[in-house]
Parts: sequence; C-alpha cells; structure tokens
Amino acid sequence: MIRTFGFKKDSEAYINFDLKRLDDYDLQWYWVDLDNPSESEIKLLNKHFDFHPLSIEDSIYSLNKPKLDYYEGYSFFILNALRSGTLEPMEISLFVANNYIVSFHTESLDEINQAWERVTGDRANWDKGSTYVAHEIFDKIVDNFFPAVSKIEDQLDSLYSNEENKSTHQLLDEVFHLRGDLQKLRRVISSMRDLLYRILNSERLEGFKEQKIYFSDIHDHLLKLLDMVEASREITSDLRDSYLSINSTRMNTNMMVLTVITTIFIPLTFIAGIYGMNFENMPELKWQNGYFIVLGTMTCIGILMFLWFKRKGWFDS
Repeated sequence: MIRTFGFKKDSEAYINFDLKRLDDYDLQWYWVDLDNPSESEIKLLNKHFDFHPLSIEDSIYSLNKPKLDYYEGYSFFILNALRSGTLEPMEISLFVANNYIVSFHTESLDEINQAWERVTGDRANWDKGSTYVAHEIFDKIVDNFFPAVSKIEDQLDSLYSNEENKSTHQLLDEVFHLRGDLQKLRRVISSMRDLLYRILNSERLEGFKEQKIYFSDIHDHLLKLLDMVEASREITSDLRDSYLSINSTRMNTNMMVLTVITTIFIPLTFIAGIYGMNFENMPELKWQNGYFIVLGTMTCIGILMFLWFKRKGWFDS
C-alpha cells in the first residue's frame, strides 16, 4: 500500500495524490509511505525515485540494525521499532531529501500510523519540511519503547512481592526470561542511541541542523531508556542472586536434616546388625526381656544424639 502527502507553498496540502502527476502539484515537499508494498510498488524505489541499488537492497533485506548512509541527493536511514510481544526489532527505512521523504516497511506499524496522523493533522508545522516528518517517525518509535520497559519494571515489582507464592524455580525462570527481554531492549535502544548521536554530530545533514534541538530531545529519551534498562538489569541480578542463595540455603538445610537422620540411625543399625546375627553363643539372646532392653537402649541413643545435635545448633534456621 502506498500513502502520499504533500505540502504546497501556499499552505495547501494534498493527501493520496498520484505519484505520476507529482510535477503538476508544485509541492514544497512530500511524504511517500510504502506500507507492506507489493513487488510493483517496490520497483518504484528504482524506477520513480532512482535510489541507489545498495540502499534499495538494504531496505528489502532486513539488517536489523540502525544505520545512516549518505547518497547523492538524499540520506538513507534504517530505524528499528519493536514488535510487541516478542520485542524483536522491525526495520523501517527512510530516504530523506530536502524536498521529500520516503518511508519503507514490510509490516504495518503503529508508529508510522501515529506519525502519519500527527503530520497530516498538524498544519502549523508543515513548513518545516521533510525533516519534520523524519523527527515524528523517530519520536513515535522511541515513545513506544517506554511501555515495553515499563512493563518489565512492573513484572519485576511482581516478582519482588511474589503475591502468587510461586516457587523459587518458577521465579528463577521468570527472572532469566526478563533478563533476555532486557537484553533485546538494550540492543535495540543502544543502536538507536548511536544513530541519534551520529545525526546530532553530522555535518552533512543540513535539514536536520534546523531541528537539532528536537532530535536532541529524542536522544535524551534514549539515554533515559537505557538507564531504566540498566537499572532493571541490576534488579534482575539481585533477584537472581537472592533466589539462588535461598535455593542453596534450602538445599543445605535439607542435606543437614538427612545427615542428622542418617547419623542417628548408624548406631541403631549397628546394634540391630549385631543382634541380627544367628550365633548360638550370644547370651543376650536368652534374656527374657532382652528385646525390650535393646529397643530401650536404641531409643535412648537416638534421643541423646538428637539432643546433642540440637545443642550444637544444627536445627537452628
């Protein structure tokens, strides 16, 4: 699907105009959005706009890493948005020139739709040109990072409170899952931060210099997002260490209990083994109350050993 928006010098705007009649409109600048384009629409990148084959190739074949390249007459950007649920990056390509911007993406994206609604309805900023559209796209992409990061923070709070009384193994699984999500976020956000840094310090992006303060604000948002991600990663590290420590302590306690039980039964097993031998010359076998005497002896040994272990503090939590 192709969407078009153009701004004429007399403040008149055109939406979804025919690209073949582009010269008839005398536009100051225009935006062409290729949303999940067909093969024939993809060919417009070469036939109509005459973009460099390398930039077209980068648009069609996902690189999943933000970048900036300079070509004759335009600058080429690759941005990463987040796919909700999986937090995998989705690629958006921008071809930005002084009098036009072309956005290319193989999936329909809320970020682009939000930017489209903002640009087409914001008459006061139409005279800012194609870099204004680029800023809106950048801004909507970065704004949609915040809900993903905040969701993970809420999940960490839930793990801390553990109101559902989940087992330590379940909590550890969730912690490691969240650490994986944070790593995905960190990779995408840091790459976008590096791209914004290049934009802010580039001498070849003339149109972007006029709106440097706005792109600087987006860069600040990315820095804040990275701080939030790093803080969450530290929390997951603390939770992981705490749960591992708790699990280790419980295991040591269980081993201690088993050791006490085994130790108590060693002398009892020794006595039972002796009197389980069938020798004829064992005088105790002729005692009338020998059975009760041996059981009483074994009981006393067990109780005395239990009290001794307790005095040593083996049962202290």
